[in-house]
Amino acid sequence: MFLSIFDIFKVSVGPSSSHTMGPMLAAGRFLDQVVGSELPAGPLALGCRLYGSLAYTGEGHGTVRAVLCGLMGMRPESYDREAATIALDELASNGAVRLRNGRVVGLDPRTAVALAKGERLPAHPNGMTFSVRAGNTEVLAESYYSVGGGFVLTAAEMEAGPGKPQDQDVPYPFGTAVEMLAMGEDSGLSIAAMKRANEVARGTDDLDGRIVAIWDVMNRCIDRGLSTGGTLPGGLNVKRRAMGLNEKLTARAGANDAPLHSAVDWLQAYAMAVNEENAAGGQVVTAPTNGAAGVIPAVIRYYLDLVPGASPARVPEMLLTAAAIGGLIKYNASISGAEVGCQGEVGSASAMAAAALCAVLGGTNAQIENAAEIALEHHLGMTCDPIRGLVQVPCIERNGMGSVKAVAAASLAMLGDGQHIVPLDAAIETMRQTGRDMDERYKETSLGGLSVSLPEC
Repeated sequence: MFLSIFDIFKVSVGPSSSHTMGPMLAAGRFLDQVVGSELPAGPLALGCRLYGSLAYTGEGHGTVRAVLCGLMGMRPESYDREAATIALDELASNGAVRLRNGRVVGLDPRTAVALAKGERLPAHPNGMTFSVRAGNTEVLAESYYSVGGGFVLTAAEMEAGPGKPQDQDVPYPFGTAVEMLAMGEDSGLSIAAMKRANEVARGTDDLDGRIVAIWDVMNRCIDRGLSTGGTLPGGLNVKRRAMGLNEKLTARAGANDAPLHSAVDWLQAYAMAVNEENAAGGQVVTAPTNGAAGVIPAVIRYYLDLVPGASPARVPEMLLTAAAIGGLIKYNASISGAEVGCQGEVGSASAMAAAALCAVLGGTNAQIENAAEIALEHHLGMTCDPIRGLVQVPCIERNGMGSVKAVAAASLAMLGDGQHIVPLDAAIETMRQTGRDMDERYKETSLGGLSVSLPEC
């Protein structure tokens, strides 16, 4: 399946692309279906039932709120948290929404969203069913799956499976890293150049302008996180740390005794700034998910701020390269924590960031593929076990460490010639198999790992 760079990188709302953004988008798709359907006269009511991981962590990930906001017509790219809070207060008073066609239907925020813990739909852990009822009779229903990174599929779309890359009308339809390297060798093009050609062939307008706009959202998110203190919502009382890191690092900048690892400290501060914003429900960019949204922006900012000779003009090259690697991972495995654990989120993001940095450091296609493989390999087996279902502990620090691994992987690959034992395709397949074999308790259900090792939380 051809995945555009704008499928991988989407403006989103925190704290989770699969548990917040996806359900909001699914609600919007169902609203479109409701408006386009012939429904009986008389009172109607909207409802939603969340299954699997969505049910277990629905409160901590803001899923219930996202569903209600989606059913009120809100969308992630234009979401305003304060306006949403006001609208939810109004919904609590009147218990109804007006559809685009003017019809008023019931939506009781106290009962409209049910958490079916212990149940799951067959195709994916992140399943949900929306319905319209006339009294006790269901008159319309549709099931959706939030499969990671804000991607939403119906049950029929899940059953149909992904399209083959070879079926897409693009000049470089690589579906594996082996094919990507072979096409690069034959064409003489870089990975970013092939990805650019594919985007152009699909009719993407103002490609660089749109990519820069995505980077601007990422960069502003870093700046907000570096300048915002306080405590994150959700009840864990997690103190925001990025602002303090920023102040300490700024104070020692230029000092003769500043340690060499100050660059690593900045890298982690950038990543944590983004994920603190995400945890607070702020605007982020899926990269490839919300839970891993800090890694790629941090590595780009690290490149721009701390690498001699860095140029903002090369940011599109970084994001195109990252999107190519992210597309391979999503197509052949998964980027969903509920499906394969955190290896699919922070692991994927670290691989994408490593490839992006290696590209602008002058790496060959083989070295870029090697960088991605190194980063992914050393996240294999990582579980997704957020405490209380909040995207805070260990998620925020994991983004910092994922960004460090990305830079280390890019540097190591640049010191080699691109030859290595484990190919990227093998690492991706290993991640898929590991995720398949991983116990459900460790896949974003908050039923295992750190989630239950700290009972006082």
